[in-house]
Amino acid sequence: MPATKKIIFICIFLSSQLTYAGEKTLIRLGVLAFGTVNWELTAMQQSGMMETENYQLQVVKMANPQAGKIALLSGAVDMIVADWIWVSCQRSQGKGYTFYPYSNTTGALVVAKNSSIKQLQDLKDKKIAVAGGELDKNSLLLQALMQKQGQAKIFNSMEKVYGAPPLLSQQMTLQRVDALLTYWHYAARMEAEGYSVLMTGADILQGLGVQESVPSIGYVFDRLWADNNKAAVQAFLQNTQLTKDLLCTDKTAWQGIKSLTRAKTEEVNLLLRQKYCAGRILSWGEKEQLAAARVYQYLREISSKRLTGNAETIQSGTFW
Repeated sequence: MPATKKIIFICIFLSSQLTYAGEKTLIRLGVLAFGTVNWELTAMQQSGMMETENYQLQVVKMANPQAGKIALLSGAVDMIVADWIWVSCQRSQGKGYTFYPYSNTTGALVVAKNSSIKQLQDLKDKKIAVAGGELDKNSLLLQALMQKQGQAKIFNSMEKVYGAPPLLSQQMTLQRVDALLTYWHYAARMEAEGYSVLMTGADILQGLGVQESVPSIGYVFDRLWADNNKAAVQAFLQNTQLTKDLLCTDKTAWQGIKSLTRAKTEEVNLLLRQKYCAGRILSWGEKEQLAAARVYQYLREISSKRLTGNAETIQSGTFW
């Protein structure tokens, strides 16, 4: 082949490669530096799904959930993990964010194995530690359930202590609180250590008449951005589901993230995997979204609109 033709061929080849690379969508995902989403992202990396023909994933570590929301609002990232209540609030203020479910796993109410607390009415005048703050959704829904069951006075009689999950777990082990309402992975560790789960988040919802699985958190992003990059976003979300399935069916894949779970015993490791896998989204459609609408009403009423804002219903377009 003449030198001139070789040069032309090389130029055409390089041009096609650059065009191919340019077609990939960069997805900047903001996640907590130490969170369960990192388990999945690590497994994605190990299985080669951080970059595909449709997208390239860039993980941006965040110090706390609020930092992630600020990053999304400012355009520093394209996607975060948050709850649909926040998305609905943002949409009521004119923002275009939307939500795709990540997990159904909720928190749990934990008591000591030998505790005298066997049912909700036994919480009268007890000291309960609540992970998060006063507007924690698990706490609000527990309050709604107790109110529905005629136990509002019992809920009000409880002394509530709010704080970070690790500190509250420590308070529980030191017997400084009588019960602990915390996030699922902290509850799983306590359960593995011999503590009893009095009630899960799913139990609370069922007590409120919500039988469907309602996602607790999900991927949040701008709908217009997603529509403009639909193939990339769909491919990424599909790969997150494939990764979850891999972690739940392949022991080797789970072993690859074991160090991130910080499981000190095999019992803790097994229980964390069991709870994680129980949270997989198996169904997401009109039925589940209507169930979320009912949950919204409970949260709106019990929080006196402090959590949901003034909007009477979930805003249209909240779910993608």
